Amino acid sequence: MNLVTRLLAPMVAAAALLLATGPGHALTDPGRASGTDAPLCTGADLMADLPAERQAQIAEAVAATPYAQGIRYRATRGDAVIEIVGTYHFGDPRHDPTVTAMRPLIEDAGALLVEAGPDEERRLTAALADDPSLMVDADGPTLPERMDDAEWRELSAAMAARGLPAIMVSRLRPWYVAMMLGLSPCMIEAAQSGDGGEGLDHRLIEVAEDSGTPILALEPWDTVFGIFRDLTPEEELDMIRAALPAAQLADDYAATTLEAYFRGDIWAIWEYGRLDAYDSGLPREAVDRQLQLAEARLMTERNRSWIEPLTQAADKAAAEGRPVVAAFGALHLPGETGVLRLLKRDGWTITGDRE
Repeated sequence: MNLVTRLLAPMVAAAALLLATGPGHALTDPGRASGTDAPLCTGADLMADLPAERQAQIAEAVAATPYAQGIRYRATRGDAVIEIVGTYHFGDPRHDPTVTAMRPLIEDAGALLVEAGPDEERRLTAALADDPSLMVDADGPTLPERMDDAEWRELSAAMAARGLPAIMVSRLRPWYVAMMLGLSPCMIEAAQSGDGGEGLDHRLIEVAEDSGTPILALEPWDTVFGIFRDLTPEEELDMIRAALPAAQLADDYAATTLEAYFRGDIWAIWEYGRLDAYDSGLPREAVDRQLQLAEARLMTERNRSWIEPLTQAADKAAAEGRPVVAAFGALHLPGETGVLRLLKRDGWTITGDRE
């Protein structure tokens, strides 16, 4: 699997938080690891030192959000059972207990459902090799022609830190550039070298492959290319502009997200990003517009499309006396349009590790 394919699924997940956030903080110490068994990429947990007023705002939003905390849930309807785990797409040694806990469930399951399985990743790799236009705009105006000089200089420097020279960046699709800005340079390096290990999704896929459990995709292999296909040229550039302020703090944003994930504070990740973006210097209406776009395209629309394949797989497995396991990005769990709430509205009973 090439590096682009390896990064696309995590990029889509990270974008829900990072595309529209812009830090109001000064740079923090990039060498400070947070927590124990620190991951390869280190940064500061920006939520740890928030003032009491900001912590209270986040807590209030979390309290008002369904299924805001925890990563393990079970959905039942009649004999059908879906064992659900919210994932983090990058490697970390703290995934080990989750893999251990999920292993017997996957071994007994009728299927493991993930955002993209091995077949989808192979098709994506082949498509990228066959059609460079999926990632590169060879005919239209270049990014330096579309942006002002200061914006292009800032973008060039941020992308150079991620291993991409300006000449290459100038022709990349804007949505891909914006997502790359949301990733830590260290994460990209770790993914390229393999030193960071596999994310939880891939580790659970390996368990399914070892046990012979069928692996089903929740969405088609080319979903990523359709998410932002109909954006206007100005909306495309707005994605980049919104992502640029946070680019230099990507290591810290990664650490903040990671620590919140392992605490089970899933919706706090979103609320922190939203409130922090208001301090970025971007107009508040621009922040709200980008967040609404990210939530609709990256989360809500995809969540709704997943209910049918989840239900069909669970009903089929129930006929054989088996559950299914579903593993997908943790930010898809909470909220009124999260997967759990949508399942409950469809007649499923939801229980979880924080209830």
